[in-house]
Amino acid sequence: MKKLLVIRFSALGDIAMSVPILYDMAVQYPDLEITMLSREMARPLFEHLPNNVHFYAADLKGRHKGLLGLCRLWRDAHLNDFDYIADFHDVLRTHWLRAEGCLRRKKVAKIDKGRKGKKALTRQKNKVFMQQATSFERYAKVLEQLGFTIKPQFVKLDYSAFCETQKAPNETWVGIAPFAKHPAKVYPLEKMEQVIKALSERKNTTVFLFGGGTAESAQIERLCNKYEHVQPAKCSQGLKGELGLMGQLDVMLSMDSANMHLASLVGTRVVSIWGGTHPYAGFLGWNQKEEDCIQLDMPCRPCSVYGNKACSRGDYACMNGITPEQIIGKLSPDLR
Repeated sequence: MKKLLVIRFSALGDIAMSVPILYDMAVQYPDLEITMLSREMARPLFEHLPNNVHFYAADLKGRHKGLLGLCRLWRDAHLNDFDYIADFHDVLRTHWLRAEGCLRRKKVAKIDKGRKGKKALTRQKNKVFMQQATSFERYAKVLEQLGFTIKPQFVKLDYSAFCETQKAPNETWVGIAPFAKHPAKVYPLEKMEQVIKALSERKNTTVFLFGGGTAESAQIERLCNKYEHVQPAKCSQGLKGELGLMGQLDVMLSMDSANMHLASLVGTRVVSIWGGTHPYAGFLGWNQKEEDCIQLDMPCRPCSVYGNKACSRGDYACMNGITPEQIIGKLSPDLR
C-alpha cells in the first residue's frame, strides 16, 4: 500500500475541517494508507473514519518541540516510510517537514492559503468583497497536486454511542456555544443570556451550553443555576461525548468557532453569528448554509480573517447591533 501523510496542527476548528476531505479520500482510495499528523486533542475526530485512516499525535510542547524535536518526530512517526506528504497548514514546522521529505524524494504538496484574496477581503479601503475558496476546497487541492482527485460525498459521523443521554421523541434540544477566542467573534454575553432565557421558557426544550476553560465554565454554571432547563454540555466521554450530544441537537447556535465545525461533522444544522469575520473568508462549516449566518452588512466587515484584530470603531457594532430577537427568529424553524 502507498502511504500518505497529512499534516495539520493549529486550532481544533481548522483540524476538524480536514475530516470530510480525509473521509472522502479514504473511501475513494481504499488502497491508500492515510495518516493524520496533528495534536492529541484532535484524535477523536479521526477514530471513526475508514480503517485506512490512522492518527499520530505530535507532542509540540514536549518531545517534538523545536528543531531537535522535529528530528525526533520524523523518527518517532517513521515519516520516512511515507510516499506522499500533504501539508494542510504551511507554517514553519510543516515547512521543515516538507523540506525533509523533498530531500528524501517524497512527493510533497502544500496548501495555498489565498493570502492575497483574504487581504483584499479584509482591508478597510478598496475592499474586494468576494467569496474566497473554502478550507475544504484548499485541502482537496493539496491532494489533487499529489495526484488524488476526490468527489465530495461525506455526510456526517455518528458519535451517539458516546453520549450518556438520549433525547426523547417529544423533546427539543438546542445547543449554544457562546464563546470564541477573540472579542470580534463573541456575541455580548448579556444579549446571549436573553436568547438563553427565551429558549429555556419554551415547552419541552432543553438548552445545552458548550464551552471550556475556567472563566467559561464559571459563566456556564451561573446561567445553568439561573434558568430552568439549561444544562452544561459536560460528557464523561470528553470530545466524543460532546459530539454525540451535538448529533442529537435540533439546532446549534455558535460563533465562528470550533463548535460550528464540530456540530457540522455530526450533521447538525448550525445557526452561526459573525462579527469581525465573514463566511466569505472560507471558514463556514461543512454543508452549512449562508442563510443560517447571522451578520450585519457593514462597510468595515470583515476586518480580519480570524477575528484577532481590535475593532477599528472601538464599539464592535458588528456584534452589538445584532438583536436577540434576530437570533431567536433564525432558530425558530427547528424549534417545535
